Amino acid sequence: MVNLEDTIAAIATAPGEGGIGIIRVSGGEAKKIVDNLFVSPKGKKVIHMVPYQMLYGYIVDKTDGAMVDEVLVAFMQRPHSFTGEDVVEIHSHGGMVVLQKILGLVLKEGARLAEPGEFTKRAFINGRIDLSQAEAVIDLIRAQTDAAAKVAANQLQGKLKQHIMEIRQQLLQVLAYLEAEIDFPDEDIEHLTGIQLANRLTQIRERLNDLLARSRQGKILREGIRVVIAGKPNVGKSSLLNALLRDRRAIVTDIPGTTRDVIEEVLNLGGVPVRLVDTAGIRETKDLVEQLGVEKSKEWLEKADVVLFVINSATGFNIEDAEIARLLSSRHQVLLIINKQDLKPEYKGEDLPEELQHWPRVYTSLLQEEDTRKVEQALLDLIWQGKVVPSQELFLSNQRHISALEKAAGQLESALAAYQAGMPADYLSIDIRGAWETLGEISGETVGEDLLDLIFSQFCIGK
Repeated sequence: MVNLEDTIAAIATAPGEGGIGIIRVSGGEAKKIVDNLFVSPKGKKVIHMVPYQMLYGYIVDKTDGAMVDEVLVAFMQRPHSFTGEDVVEIHSHGGMVVLQKILGLVLKEGARLAEPGEFTKRAFINGRIDLSQAEAVIDLIRAQTDAAAKVAANQLQGKLKQHIMEIRQQLLQVLAYLEAEIDFPDEDIEHLTGIQLANRLTQIRERLNDLLARSRQGKILREGIRVVIAGKPNVGKSSLLNALLRDRRAIVTDIPGTTRDVIEEVLNLGGVPVRLVDTAGIRETKDLVEQLGVEKSKEWLEKADVVLFVINSATGFNIEDAEIARLLSSRHQVLLIINKQDLKPEYKGEDLPEELQHWPRVYTSLLQEEDTRKVEQALLDLIWQGKVVPSQELFLSNQRHISALEKAAGQLESALAAYQAGMPADYLSIDIRGAWETLGEISGETVGEDLLDLIFSQFCIGK
């Protein structure tokens, strides 16, 4: 069991070389521990530091008096620090040898090496942030695009926390009325009418549903999507990959079957992290190597969130295209790329089977930048389902939060159904209190130690 009274330390900056590296020390003995290692040219002491100022000096190894590095030391006083405890940071040069040496000296002076996420866990336990804000820290660190970072920053700022606090307070008010009715049925106190109760619960449920409605967008920004380029050989799949990447990543020739294996790249598309996959052309073949590539292509189709199905305008939709279309289930989002329009501009996909006519399509000649931009916009429209996604809105992106909101909305649905069935107030209060407790799991007010350990174990040691 981790002792939260310990003073802890860890390297807070990423491994590798850099101009500056930071060792973070947090706890009641932080100033004393660093003071024992620090020498100031002007004789200043860390133990006497004024908060939110820095001292220039050296870290010295007491065993031989050797100077380890030239440093700046910063002090943040509790409770106005990241952890809510006294925090001292040693800013040294960024080489790992130097950082490890300084950390080793700090540990020798009595600090304990921090567990993964322990600094953030202490911030949560000390009331500096709630659990949703703690989880936003790791989302911000892992953000792959500016839009994803903004979503995490909004959550870190406490926007989700504020929503959850308000909803829980509304539920608590409803519970107070119900419990007064249960405990003091004959007293002359204000009670909610049945219609008032139903209206309040409906309003709260709709507020939860409004948050849930934005969860798809939030998950896309947080996790990204997998986009697979598919089609028969020699329709321009690799040209499409190169055009979207603005790079000659894949070999392009007029010879069918050039791509034998999957090529995978990451693309920032309008703030969405896109995992872009170019696959081998799908067709019947006796070539063993090409067969393996075709099988891989089919496997990737199963994993795809979106399929860019490329068709050659010059040949139209033929039996090979029909075979590929059969591999695409109703769960697939498909964007039809009718390519090589420079060869046959009059072709518009009129020979597509009726059941595929609803697929959105783009007419392209991938020799032109304008057509590449059309593909990008059509792909974004498909991803967002035609909705504009403002970066300042609150989006749910964490599956734990989404599951808790879904459960709470279901509990309110049960309470409303119980009201409609004429059930007594004490029966209704069970589901309403359950929803209140479920929402507390998001903020961390009603979670167990095991879940906290699991969440914070996902962090790196210095955070």
